[in-house]
Amino acid sequence: MISNRLISLILLTTALLGCGSSGDDELRQWMTDLRATTKPHVTPLTEPKQFLPRMYAMDSGVEPFNPIKLTQALRKESTQSASNAALIAPEMARRKEPLEAYPLDLMAMVGSLDKRGMPTALLKVDKLLYQVRVGNYVGQNYGKITKITENSIQLREIVQDATGDWIERTASLDLQEGKK
Repeated sequence: MISNRLISLILLTTALLGCGSSGDDELRQWMTDLRATTKPHVTPLTEPKQFLPRMYAMDSGVEPFNPIKLTQALRKESTQSASNAALIAPEMARRKEPLEAYPLDLMAMVGSLDKRGMPTALLKVDKLLYQVRVGNYVGQNYGKITKITENSIQLREIVQDATGDWIERTASLDLQEGKK
């Protein structure tokens, strides 16, 4: 009997508290007052500088738009890029290594060790483990291993750009923790 009265008293008190103001009115009034009194400060933009076109007067020297000068510059650039391409081109005559048949995204570095003072990495490809060292080739883009650390393998790949020239780019294989 006492417990029923206690429960009904608690319910009545809770109902009366729910009918009272929640304090949101003061907050809403403060926000309205703040919006009304606050004025944004906008810094005016500076006037743009006036552009005055000028005529080209060739006093002395070589004309910059001379077609002969342009063809000489293009010829010089093409011979320079051809000599650079010869330096960067992949070694087509060498025998391919087994890991060059797989793309890099199918390879996972699963460990590293030090064999006779030479850093060696363990690569997992198609559920097989391979040991690789600096100087080995991996991947389908003529990737040559340049550095092996405990956590990654750094390589230099040789790929063709949009114009067909051979360029170098770097890639890396990071240590994979867990199953892949």
